[in-house]
Amino acid sequence: MLRALYDWTMNLAASRHATAALAGVSFVESSIFPIPPDALLIPMILADRSKAWYYATVATLASVIGGLFGYLIGAFLYQAVAAPILAFYGYGDAFEAFAAKYNEWGAWAVLIAGVTPFPYKVITIASGATHLSLVVFMVASVIARGIRFFAVAGLLYAFGPPIRTFIEKRLGLVFTVFLLLLVGGFIIIKYILPGSH
Repeated sequence: MLRALYDWTMNLAASRHATAALAGVSFVESSIFPIPPDALLIPMILADRSKAWYYATVATLASVIGGLFGYLIGAFLYQAVAAPILAFYGYGDAFEAFAAKYNEWGAWAVLIAGVTPFPYKVITIASGATHLSLVVFMVASVIARGIRFFAVAGLLYAFGPPIRTFIEKRLGLVFTVFLLLLVGGFIIIKYILPGSH
């Protein structure tokens, strides 16, 4: 079923409604859809590299708006459905503790999920459920999704078809390692170095 969905998404890239499809897939992928926008973005840019930045902008904006939709799902459906169940079983306080910890690191969570292969939709919904600052969420989403899609567009614009395999197979890993190093450096500076003096 997932393969059929992927093939259907790829076919949209060749249609005359490709730009609208890219916006639609970028939007729904941020909250519910399992196929990443790259499945459309990559063939569309390879078909017309002069539109690389335009397509990256469409994907970024639609993804951020979709992320806001995911945030609202977490904020409102969590309260309506999940919160009463957690309270009934005595886990309401445990979620409050999780929410406090999540909010402390929320900007990093959004950045990491927005750039790496980790499902961004999980973080958009969790951000709403834990009431992460909407400003923090939106700023981190714009930065993360912008980096993600403009990096893909830039590589395709510069190198064309030869870079496609690298993007599809390795770019997520490169982003993941980079962010792990970045977060690791932040933790060392904040928690380890002060205690060494």
